[in-house]
Amino acid sequence: MVSFSFLDDIGWSFDRNYQLERVFLRLGHAETDEQLQNIISKFLPPVLLKLSSTQEGVRKKVMELLVHLNKRIKSRPKIQLPVETLLVQYQDPAAVSFVTNFTIIYVKMGYPRLPVEKQCELAPTLLTAMEGKPQPQQDSLMHLLIPTLFHMKYPVESSKSASPFNLAEKPKTVQLLLDFMLDVLLMPYGYVLNESQSRQNSSSAQGSSSNSGGSSGIPQPPPGMSFYAAKRVIGDNPWTPEQLEQCKLGIVKFIEAEQVPELEAVLHLVIASSDTRHSVATAADLELKSKQSLIDWNNPAIINKMYKVYLGDIPLKTKEGAVLKPELKRDPVSTRVKLKIVPHLLRSRQAAETFPANIQVVYDGLFGTNTNSKLRTLSLQFVHHICITCPEIKIKPLGPMLLNGLTKLINEYKEDPKLLSMAYSAVGKLSSRMPHLFTKDIALVQQLFEALCKEEPETRLAIQEALSMMVGAYSTLEGAQRTLMEALVASYLIKPEVQVRQVAVKFASTVFPSDHIPSRYLLLLAAGDPREEVHGEAQRVLRCLPGKNRKESASKQMPSFPEMVYYIQEKASHRMKTPAKYMTGTTVLPFNPAAFGEIVLYLRMCLAHSAGVVPTSQSLADMQDHAPAIGRYIRTLMSGNQATASSSSSKSGETNPVQIYIGLLQQLLAGVGGLPVMYCLLEAVSVYPEKLATKFVDKTEWIKSLMNSSKEEMRELAALFYSVVVSTVSGSELKSMIEQLIKTTKDNHSPEIQHGSLLALGFTVGRYLAKKKMRMAEQRDLETDADFLPEQEKVIQNATETIGSFLDSTSPLLAVAACTALGEIGRNGPLPIPSEGSGFTKLHLVESLLNRIPSSKETNKMKERAIQTLGYFPVGDGDFPHQKLLLQGLMDSVEAKQIELQFTIGEAITSAAIGTSSVAARDAWLVTEEEYTPLAGAKVNDIVPWVLDVILNKHIISPNPHVRQAACIWLLSLVRKLSTHKEVKSHLKEIQSAFVSVLSENDELSQDVASKGLGLVYELGNEQDQQELVSTLVETLMTGKRAKHEVSGETVVFQGGGLGKTPDGQGLSTYKELCSLASDLSQPDLVYKFMNLANHHAMWNSRKGAAFGFNVIATRAGEQLAPFLPQLVPRLYRYQFDPNLGIRQAMTSIWNALVTDKATVDKYLKEILQDLVKNLTSNMWRVRESSCLALNDLLRGRPLDDIIDKLPEIWETLFRVQDDIKESVRKAAELALKTLSKVCVKMCDPAKGAAGQRTIAVLLPCLLDKGMMSPVTEVRALSINTLVKISKSAGAMLKPHAPKLIPALLESLSVLEPQVLNYLSLRATDQEKAAMDSARLSAAKSSPMMETINMCLQYLDVSVLGELVPRLCELIRSGVGLGTKGGCASVIVSLTTQCPQDLTPYSGKLMSALLSGLTDRNSVIQKSCAFAMGHLVRTSRDSSTEKLLQKLNGWYMEKEEPIYKTSCALTVHAIGRYSPDVLKNHAKEVLPLAFLGMHEIADEEKSEKEECNLWTEVWQENVPGSFGGIRLYLQELITITQKALQSQSWKMKAQGAIAMASIAKQTSSLVPPYLGMILTALLQGLAGRTWAGKEELLKAIACVVTACSAELEKPVPNQPSTNEILQAVLKECCKENLKYKIVAISCAADVLKATKEDRFQEFSDIVIPLIKKVMTTCILSGLVILKASVVLFPPRPLCLSLCLSLSVPVSLSLALSLSLPMSLSISVFVPLFVPHSLFFSFTLFVPLCPILCFFPGCYRQELCKLMCERLKLSTWKVQLGVLQSMNAFFQGLMLLEEEHADPEALAEILLETCKSITYSLENKTYSSVRTEALSVIELLLKKLEESKQWESLTSECRVLLIESLATMETDSRPELQEKASLLKKTLENLE
Repeated sequence: MVSFSFLDDIGWSFDRNYQLERVFLRLGHAETDEQLQNIISKFLPPVLLKLSSTQEGVRKKVMELLVHLNKRIKSRPKIQLPVETLLVQYQDPAAVSFVTNFTIIYVKMGYPRLPVEKQCELAPTLLTAMEGKPQPQQDSLMHLLIPTLFHMKYPVESSKSASPFNLAEKPKTVQLLLDFMLDVLLMPYGYVLNESQSRQNSSSAQGSSSNSGGSSGIPQPPPGMSFYAAKRVIGDNPWTPEQLEQCKLGIVKFIEAEQVPELEAVLHLVIASSDTRHSVATAADLELKSKQSLIDWNNPAIINKMYKVYLGDIPLKTKEGAVLKPELKRDPVSTRVKLKIVPHLLRSRQAAETFPANIQVVYDGLFGTNTNSKLRTLSLQFVHHICITCPEIKIKPLGPMLLNGLTKLINEYKEDPKLLSMAYSAVGKLSSRMPHLFTKDIALVQQLFEALCKEEPETRLAIQEALSMMVGAYSTLEGAQRTLMEALVASYLIKPEVQVRQVAVKFASTVFPSDHIPSRYLLLLAAGDPREEVHGEAQRVLRCLPGKNRKESASKQMPSFPEMVYYIQEKASHRMKTPAKYMTGTTVLPFNPAAFGEIVLYLRMCLAHSAGVVPTSQSLADMQDHAPAIGRYIRTLMSGNQATASSSSSKSGETNPVQIYIGLLQQLLAGVGGLPVMYCLLEAVSVYPEKLATKFVDKTEWIKSLMNSSKEEMRELAALFYSVVVSTVSGSELKSMIEQLIKTTKDNHSPEIQHGSLLALGFTVGRYLAKKKMRMAEQRDLETDADFLPEQEKVIQNATETIGSFLDSTSPLLAVAACTALGEIGRNGPLPIPSEGSGFTKLHLVESLLNRIPSSKETNKMKERAIQTLGYFPVGDGDFPHQKLLLQGLMDSVEAKQIELQFTIGEAITSAAIGTSSVAARDAWLVTEEEYTPLAGAKVNDIVPWVLDVILNKHIISPNPHVRQAACIWLLSLVRKLSTHKEVKSHLKEIQSAFVSVLSENDELSQDVASKGLGLVYELGNEQDQQELVSTLVETLMTGKRAKHEVSGETVVFQGGGLGKTPDGQGLSTYKELCSLASDLSQPDLVYKFMNLANHHAMWNSRKGAAFGFNVIATRAGEQLAPFLPQLVPRLYRYQFDPNLGIRQAMTSIWNALVTDKATVDKYLKEILQDLVKNLTSNMWRVRESSCLALNDLLRGRPLDDIIDKLPEIWETLFRVQDDIKESVRKAAELALKTLSKVCVKMCDPAKGAAGQRTIAVLLPCLLDKGMMSPVTEVRALSINTLVKISKSAGAMLKPHAPKLIPALLESLSVLEPQVLNYLSLRATDQEKAAMDSARLSAAKSSPMMETINMCLQYLDVSVLGELVPRLCELIRSGVGLGTKGGCASVIVSLTTQCPQDLTPYSGKLMSALLSGLTDRNSVIQKSCAFAMGHLVRTSRDSSTEKLLQKLNGWYMEKEEPIYKTSCALTVHAIGRYSPDVLKNHAKEVLPLAFLGMHEIADEEKSEKEECNLWTEVWQENVPGSFGGIRLYLQELITITQKALQSQSWKMKAQGAIAMASIAKQTSSLVPPYLGMILTALLQGLAGRTWAGKEELLKAIACVVTACSAELEKPVPNQPSTNEILQAVLKECCKENLKYKIVAISCAADVLKATKEDRFQEFSDIVIPLIKKVMTTCILSGLVILKASVVLFPPRPLCLSLCLSLSVPVSLSLALSLSLPMSLSISVFVPLFVPHSLFFSFTLFVPLCPILCFFPGCYRQELCKLMCERLKLSTWKVQLGVLQSMNAFFQGLMLLEEEHADPEALAEILLETCKSITYSLENKTYSSVRTEALSVIELLLKKLEESKQWESLTSECRVLLIESLATMETDSRPELQEKASLLKKTLENLE
């Protein structure tokens, strides 16, 4: 609480009224805004507190004061109020409400006046102040807060500690704030709350009826808001649209910064994204998209809020609805907002379940008053969403309402086809979810069918889809409903629109059961539709065969054959009387041909089904297999047991269904024909010929017409049909028919007629012989039998010979027919021709047929028929004489690449070997293979033993691989067909050996046939046989013993395509693996099961292969192997990826047969993994490769939580395999590693929880130690890549592992760097090396390793640093490589920014470690460490920083190596740049050193200019100007320079001297005691011997004395006197070192000039001996050099350096003081002074001339003379120097002053000067020479004028000058012309 501070001044004795009066008085006296503001700031809070007074007078006075104050404040908007204090007062719990009410008024008034920064600072206080306050005051405070949010600055990473608003513990405040924000976001721009406007009806359809009572006086609020909400957002000061936009943006920013829970703010973002201002909508949209994956759209809290905002407060008939006040009632939101809300509802399953809000949203969107097309579309999408996701229980109440709404929309809304399409589609989806709604409403189906007929094309597809989905709803119709549906479907099946017919087919096929006859009839009609999509669907349904098991059969029943036939017959009769009938030529059909064809085929299926057979296929060969069963059923029907006619039977007289069926077939066959129809008729007649065939005897001509068909298959079936019919007649009728056929065969006009007749003849003779054989078996007397008279026998023989004559026909067609006919005759009985002899005999026939098999001229069909025919001869004839010849011929007719032919030969050999016992002898229409038994009394001609012997001992061991393959196929056929034969059973071992020998063939088919044979052999043996067979097989396979084939000239070594394949038993490898697999299970006999399952060759899918029935055997083998799954699965899984194609295919077949459950792999995951990891290091490359590939497949897309502990072993093993010797294995390992990497990265996701943490813990050591340190490049690369991805994925879970991860990665920065860079770096120049190393370090910092490190650094804190810092320090000290050291420095920099406070305890250790890096020889590492140190001092303790600076100071002052000085400069500069506050805190230690450093002397070899620049920058950045800095740190500067002067290093001493000189120069005047301290130090440094750089001390003394000459005149204790200084300097002038002595003399001159002391005598005592000595040396040296230079032209004389450093006065004095003639001196010096040296010499002379002017006269004369001489003989530069010297000489010449006048001496000097200066005045080339000469003359005339000594300027002199000046009047430069003209006039006036 704020107290009355002013009461301390006036005392407590006065009453409070008086105090308030004083405040009033002060307010009145406040003239300026500033005064008023100060008074208000001080007194407003305590004055407000006085409102709590119990005295009425006090409160009244306060009110008066406040009224006055308000008037003053409102007119002055810039006056600030004490808002912060008022807020504190407002929050005081002890304050009365009267005080808080007035306080908030001034808070509201003052807060908007505050600067934005201050508003932001107080924003959290506003939120805190809201708690527990009345609603209006809370609204006012939020009205103040909301605009501030736009300007708030939030931390980049949100955390509770850094958050400006700590709202976690203020749930009520959060809710208040969110509600207010929502209202702000809903507020439209520019809205004005008009109190007089009456409230209009709500926009929502639901609320329209409830707005009538009691709300007419309330103004209409904006959509989505209540009157109260709008009023509180508008507040006292409504926002402008721009301000409101800023407020909304501020709210979005506030939500982005995660200041409130995400769950609570979702709705706000959705509302903001619908804003009309682009900036707000875009910002909210972006934020919504970024959080899309994080938002749980199924959260009821979010969904309910969205519904509430969407719908507003709908007054339901509940207590809450009745209580809600009108002003608090919220309207539904605007359409714009609804369009944003609904897409989010579509994402939510919860939204679809929430009743009744979901249906309200649907109806509002579809039929609301303010809806639009887009909202209708979204609402329909929402209906779809409800239909798909809403649970069964919750959708029940919705169904009727949804259906009503959709039908209403369909009926009323026709404008938008797209919308209608969606509505129809929704009806369909609703029907699939709620079929009971639709079941009784067939009118809806009719409505949709009608719409399908009438709607636009784009809508039809949706209606079609809807109807298709509705089908299921009507599948349970019964009674009248079903009949109605039948009529409906029938009416729409004939519509012209194809979609209508298509849907009608769908209804017909689905709504009715499969045995429903009327619907099947409708489908049969549809099967004749011209459009493919209609008839295709109908055929698919009709041909969908009943299943093989009972369950499937029960669900797919077919109509009863008799009933179906009767129904069809009735419909056919009816249609024949209507226009629906079909005309084809002269024939009239009841149905069109396509429909009729489908009808008869369907009737055949019904017939088969009724006969108890499953119609498996439409193939004619398969259909014939069922003929015996169908025959039995037909016999039953014909016998009259089931032939009772139904009420719907035909009126045509035929009541037997079989007769009706045959009649329909005849009708269709006569009109259109067709192969399936012909077969159906043949089948129906053949199965019961004695009853049915007789009816066709009088129709033989019609049958013959069918035999003349253009189709070969048709002719064959017709011929067969003819033979069946003819076989029923006998005697002469039979004879005449056969003779007629013989005659027709010889009619060569039509090959088709011949072909049909030949076949008919053969089939007829065959049936005749079969009938004869049957009678003989019945032991009848054939001689008395009228059917078998001799004449007939003769006709039969004649017919056979006629057929035989066509074998050699040129027409292949007739030859094949003859062969087929002879085969049929031979199958049924002995051929009625001689065995041997001439003509057409049995031997001739056999040889002829055998010759055709290998012939290349014959077609395959001919060869197949020839083989079949040969196989049939011993079957029908027990005494066939050429049985062995025939068999031997078949076995010798092997050809390459005739595999299917060998299967045919195998069948033929089997039939021929067993003879009359063969199943081929049966009548296929009447008896099945299983039911067939040989006729009693038939002669046995079984020669199977002989056949087996030949195959096993000759063909199976043949050197020809084709023969071996063929023999294997024959043997398989024998074993399969003769499995019960005693010879086969007794030779099982030999047969197995034969098959095993073929297993090693390179040909896949041979292997497969052999494996199938082995399986069959095993099944045939008894238990003992099986044991022997297993042991033999295992031994053979595992030892690899193979049958030896003798090599002859005919041996085929390599088959076609076999060359180049591995001859290492690859063929046997598949079976070796199978055997190994069985042995591992301790069940060797399982190898046979495996062989049966390994069914992968395409041949077994062909007709020939399928006949062996291996599918059944494989199924049985799979069932027997099921118990061994746990042991088999791991091995089989790996084998599926074997590189050997044969093994892979075989094992895949076994896998597919055994493993039917998809979860098997997951179930045996650990076992599979263990097997794979173990085999990754197998000594066989094939196993290693397959293990890698299998592992790759196993890991992909599978949760591996149970095998986390196995991951390191997998990684390490795969790392080893990655370096395999075989390339394919390496590639497989690489593939597996990549997959493993992806899986591990996914598992390291934080969402995985503890599993993710465990994964990281086991992975990192493996990747760091084994992966990154691997010598294999690919392994290293993958390890790093994985680590980077894990670091991105794992996030904060990396924290515990950072101490190990970061150092390892840092080491890798150097380890993984190409070593060639080190090589190049060592051999590069310093400049190249620096550039290269900088690039290397930059590359290291941008590497994936550094990226990973930076990821880890984000999550470090004090718990990890304790372990990390020691490792980091060790790495900095002992790390090898540029990348590692530079990376360490970079990590330290990052640590100082990521966790500065946590780093403080460890900064000292890190500093100590970085010191070692500062002295690294590599400049780049040095700079990196300095850079890191510059950041690190910011987090270190002051003591550590002081130690560091002391260390650097010591290095700089004491160490002479340049590396130390460089490191000091870099470090201090880094501290100054990156931690300026630290430098300022230690400025007294740093800045003096910087000052000293900036005066460092550069070496001749290496320039320290860069370091000087660094020191200079540090100094300049941290001092207030150079002068100010020196004044500020003068004491410290003097101390450090003194220390430098006392250093053992000469260079440091010189540097200290320069620094001292700089201090003196820049301060311009030093005051005691500092002057004394500096001079004392400098003079002390002068003592002792001469050293390099000591001259700097002399220069410093000269600078100090020159700058402080006035101070030196005053006597001060401890300050050297001028005399002491001169003595010391003159003493230095006596040193022997000539260069040093010259500098000393120059400095002595400067000191003498500054102090104006007369020390001529002492000076001359020093100089003159020097001149003498030097002159002598110069003369001698000059003579030698002159002599040498004539010949050699040497570069520069040795003594030139002396001349350069020797000032001209000394040289001149030298000449003057010698006893030698002047001319000699000049002659010696002229060649020595080259132009440049003379120029510099004369230039140096300029400042000394005033002193030399005091010399005795002889010196003046000679000096002048020398200058004049040089002026004549020198170049322009020398002339310029001489003229400048002359100017200085005459400036101080005492002869030109009145008191020292000597006219004669002066006249002599002037004459000499005038004579020489004319040369310079007349120099036409160089204007600078002329200018300087004019200056000398101007000075002389001026001096002569002042001293009144014109007489010394003789007339001779004047003439010379006037002449020269006259020439200058034409000078090119105007200013020289003018000056020369003036001087000339002056001289002329003297005359």
